[in-house]
Amino acid sequence: MTESDLNRVLLVEDTAPLARVYTEYLHSEGYEVEHQETGAQALESLRQRTPGALVLDLKLPDIDGLEVLRATHAAHPDLPVIVVTAHGSISVAVEAMRDGAFDFLVKPFTAARLIVTVRNALERRRLTRIVAHYRRELDRGSFHAFVGASAPMQTVYRLIESVAPSRASVFLTGESGTGKELAADAIHRCSPRRDQPFIAINCAAIPKDLLESEIFGHVKGAFTGAVSDRAGAARQADGGTLFLDEVCEMPVELQAKILRFVQTGMFQPVGGTQLEKVDVRFISATNRDPLAEVAAGRFREDLYYRLHVVPIHLPPLRERDDDVCLIARHFLADMATEEGKAFQRLDGDAESALMAYDFPGNVRQLQNILRNVVVLYDGPAVTRAMLPEPLRTASGGGRTSGSRGIPQESAMPGGDAPAGATEIVPLWRLEKQAIQRALAATGDDVPRAAALLEISPSTIYRKLQQWKIKITG
Repeated sequence: MTESDLNRVLLVEDTAPLARVYTEYLHSEGYEVEHQETGAQALESLRQRTPGALVLDLKLPDIDGLEVLRATHAAHPDLPVIVVTAHGSISVAVEAMRDGAFDFLVKPFTAARLIVTVRNALERRRLTRIVAHYRRELDRGSFHAFVGASAPMQTVYRLIESVAPSRASVFLTGESGTGKELAADAIHRCSPRRDQPFIAINCAAIPKDLLESEIFGHVKGAFTGAVSDRAGAARQADGGTLFLDEVCEMPVELQAKILRFVQTGMFQPVGGTQLEKVDVRFISATNRDPLAEVAAGRFREDLYYRLHVVPIHLPPLRERDDDVCLIARHFLADMATEEGKAFQRLDGDAESALMAYDFPGNVRQLQNILRNVVVLYDGPAVTRAMLPEPLRTASGGGRTSGSRGIPQESAMPGGDAPAGATEIVPLWRLEKQAIQRALAATGDDVPRAAALLEISPSTIYRKLQQWKIKITG
């Protein structure tokens, strides 16, 4: 609905002189008015175009006004309807309010009364649309191939939508399994290039001596086995998006050619003599620290700044609040259908085990765990006993990174393992002790404690809630 539609009022009144008067009242305030004389005409008009508000006389020559109101409310529940009734029909107006009318006017009424009522109706319509917009923006449980409703993921969704329409290069960072290729695909699908190719190259999965040919293609006879010309990813992605995954694994000698390609849009196939030009949008990704790779001399600084125009960080699963259960339910439903199993849900104990685990492999690891369960078991619900180790024994008191246990003192910040120490304790207990010590040292100042531990404050709040610990600060 456009702003002009919001400023348009549909007036349904069968008495022509009154209709002219009401129309003049509304025109004086700048409203566009469409007048219909019957209920049937009004309903047909609503099917063609939705106004900002409806002023409806309840006494119509063909259909009872209440029937028009109910039909309108069913088809357009957010459309404010102002009913107009005679002086002796207040009970009818009350019934109309029960059926969803926004307000009512009793004849005769002044211009000011009509204008104020319509203005209030239109303002509520605008506010309703604004609230609905922000609810869609802030409460999305999924986005393209992503599943997740946490605050960090809402930020990722908004960044993707903001950068997608531009030509700017995007640099995705995040641990392995956080969904960097999903993000690249979402950027492409949200962009004007969505109908053109999306070509992904994993720089770590292709032998170094073949990577240049995979990206730029080759001509016949360029090397042993090159029996014909072959278009590379650069040519295939013309007009679309080229995704360079694990870009920090690219050989340094190839990076100079990639830099020229990014700068000019031109490249030369392996063994070729002619430059080719394409129109490509670049998205890159790595699970390494790109600046550390630059500092170590493994990644060209000039290429880094060419690719690192708009950075987007994909958060690890352990920092995504309750997304782990949301994603697990999604995977379970899909996998149960694929495998013909009866699983409908995860029971509470199984979800507690998932919440207590840190998932070093992130979403990809969670997917593998659910696949393991669905293949090996069946039943109405996934239970803790069905989960593989170490999830089966993960404590609900806090997340563990997957280690069954480590020497108690050696993992403490600043602590050294005593000679001959042999006691093994769950990692979550050491984690709990570290957090409690940091809180005690900072007077229960969570942000300062998080800074000392080099973790997010939200992680501390979440773990305190899991451990049912309240702080005084």
